Amino acid sequence: MAVTAKRHSLVNEASRRASVTFPTGLYAELERIAEEKKVSVAWVVRGAVEKYVEAQYPLFCRQQ
Repeated sequence: MAVTAKRHSLVNEASRRASVTFPTGLYAELERIAEEKKVSVAWVVRGAVEKYVEAQYPLFCRQQ
């Protein structure tokens, strides 16, 4: 995932914090991906959630 100006700006806008619990194996994979990309686990999760929302609700992203 490349950091786009849109994604980067979303992190800098007024944001909300969420606490999420992952199964151990899934979290280990998130850590591996984050290390490979030299980013934080939070960055990987935000990117994945953004892609999920875009895929499920394509009109949602166009309204922002």
